Formats: sequence, structure tokens, C-alpha cells
Amino acid sequence: MYNLIKKIESLKESKIREIIDLRMKRFYELGRQPSQEIFKELCFCLLTANYSAEGGIKIQNALGDEFLTSSEEQLSKRLSELGHRFPNARARFIFEARKHSHNLKEILDYYDTDQTKRDWIVENIKGIGMKEASHFLRNIGYTDAAIIDFHIIDLLVREGLIEQPKSKTLSPKRYIEIENILRELSQKTDTPLGELDLYLWYEETGKVLK
Repeated sequence: MYNLIKKIESLKESKIREIIDLRMKRFYELGRQPSQEIFKELCFCLLTANYSAEGGIKIQNALGDEFLTSSEEQLSKRLSELGHRFPNARARFIFEARKHSHNLKEILDYYDTDQTKRDWIVENIKGIGMKEASHFLRNIGYTDAAIIDFHIIDLLVREGLIEQPKSKTLSPKRYIEIENILRELSQKTDTPLGELDLYLWYEETGKVLK
């Protein structure tokens, strides 16, 4: 872990910190918006599952309020036009999740911890697993949940912190185990988990997305 600690500390002393600080500020500001704006970010995270963040960003920018107003059939058609790999399934998930669009912020505020907020999302939003739920929470300003995708897994394997998972899908138990390793790294670098993800993603990909 020492090697990774040094890498994170070095990045935090570089120009990339300004970019990441600005990104975290925008996430916090988004989380102060009304429920329907937060719901659009949930839709982005629904889109990125087994897809790409870049593709999800492009579609989110193109659709905007259509997430709130379009029928399932219209959403499916638009997602297909915009090149999503799974337009029918994602349109269905977005349409079904829309019932929470008017009070999503209030629901999340009800729960005390990021973990209990995540549990509610996983249990009540079809198409969202622990990774996507953590991603959504980070993107609206909650920072105490780890976003564990294959980029992060590859990095941790290479650093000798975990063994290569046998399956691409992590069980909830295994997810928490890896999250606890990242939590230790978070504590040792004085970097919140959600923010740490941006540094790790940059270390692995050279990009800062969302």
C-alpha cells in the first residue's frame, strides 16, 4: 500500500488536484439541487453500467429533461439513436425509477450514512448495483462509499493489495472487503473515498471524468 500512498500524495501536490477539487465542488452543488435534477444523475449512473462513462455523459447531455418526460418507448428509441448498447433495458430501468424522481432527495436524507443510502438505492432502483449506487452518491456530494470498477480492481491487483477476482461481478461481501482496503488508503492519504476514486481513476486512465 505504501507505493500507492506515495502516488496519491504526489498527485495531490500536482495540478490535477485543482481539477479534482473543482469536480468535487460541482458534485456537492448538484446534491443541493431539487430531486428531479438529482434523478438525472441517477439516470447517468444507470446508463454507465456495463457501458462507458464517456458514453453516459454524452447521452445525459443529449437527453436532459427527457429523462423526466419521455415514455419508455421514446427513451429506448433515443438511447438506440445515441448508441447505447442496451437501449431497451436501460429505458425500462429509467422509466421504472422515475417514480422516485419527485422525492429522491428526501428519501436519501432520511438515511444517516452513505452505506444505508446505498442499501436503499440497490434495493429499490432496478439496474443499480453497489458500484453504480456508490457512483451516484459520490456524484451528488456523498463521499463515504467506494466506486469499485475494473480500473480500480486492476490497479489494486497490480499493487498486490487484492487477488484478481474470479468473476467480473463482485458479491456484496467481496465489494465491502475491497472497499475496506480503499478505506484504509483513504485514511492514510487523508482523502475521502469518493474523492480518492478520482485520483485512482486518473492514475489508471489519465482521465478525470465523473
